[in-house]
Amino acid sequence: MATLKEVKLKIAAVKKTKQITKAMNMVAASRLRSAQQRMEGFRPYAAKFEEVLGSLAQSSADDSNPLLVPRESIKTANVLLCTSDRGLCGGFNANLIEKAEELANTLADKGVAVSFTAFGKKGRDWLRREKRTMVEQHIGVMGGTIGFNIAATTGRDMVSSFLQGTYDEVLMVYAEFVGMSKQLPVVKQLLPIPPLEIADEQQVSDEEATYLPEHICEPSPEELLGEILPKSVDIQIYRALLETSASEHAARMLAMDNATKACNDMIESLTLAYNKARQSSITAELMDIVGGAEALKG
Repeated sequence: MATLKEVKLKIAAVKKTKQITKAMNMVAASRLRSAQQRMEGFRPYAAKFEEVLGSLAQSSADDSNPLLVPRESIKTANVLLCTSDRGLCGGFNANLIEKAEELANTLADKGVAVSFTAFGKKGRDWLRREKRTMVEQHIGVMGGTIGFNIAATTGRDMVSSFLQGTYDEVLMVYAEFVGMSKQLPVVKQLLPIPPLEIADEQQVSDEEATYLPEHICEPSPEELLGEILPKSVDIQIYRALLETSASEHAARMLAMDNATKACNDMIESLTLAYNKARQSSITAELMDIVGGAEALKG
């Protein structure tokens, strides 16, 4: 049985841990507010951009732009893996990595050579441990204020590699922010750019998906597509980074809240053990005193 001093030290250690988890919870909540505002502010822009893009794609020929044309055979693919730079956020990174590993194994079974572009230290570390091909890494980006230039640079590289034939397909694994307690790992195809109907079926009902607004444009839809399609890749990457950043803070906030509650339970349990040990010690001392007094009487 633990001594009084040992139990007291354990209680003090757990109380210090509770202070840390509570402080991290407050920091995550503060960062979540700003990250969520940026994410929710960008969502309408991304949705309207995709709507206009779909309208232009419907007005032009299917093969009017090489970014819209699927390859006959997929031999190489690049996966953009978005994770966090820091841990202590529950199973957030593990779920994303599991999704990426499942995707990579599925592609490998089809004979596709898979390479990765890592956003976040946790994903980068996993790729190194598993000795998977990593062509690019971005550390120190996630969790803070994310600049659009980062997404634009990556998008430009992806488009260039796709057009040159380096990659036959580009996909992305990121966390979609659904709510404070729900962040879903999502796989999305970036290149070739999928038809609008495929993307819409995942977000809206069948009745809404049948409606596609027609936009009057000048110059021709084909010329506009040449300018808009590469930008759409940048926008999708930027949105994924914003969604993952907000999801990270929400996951950390929830994890630290659960850790604080666990600390409270441990403190209560250790305090009960301390009181029992102290009571036993006092009882033993009283028995010794009574026994000594009886001996003196005799």
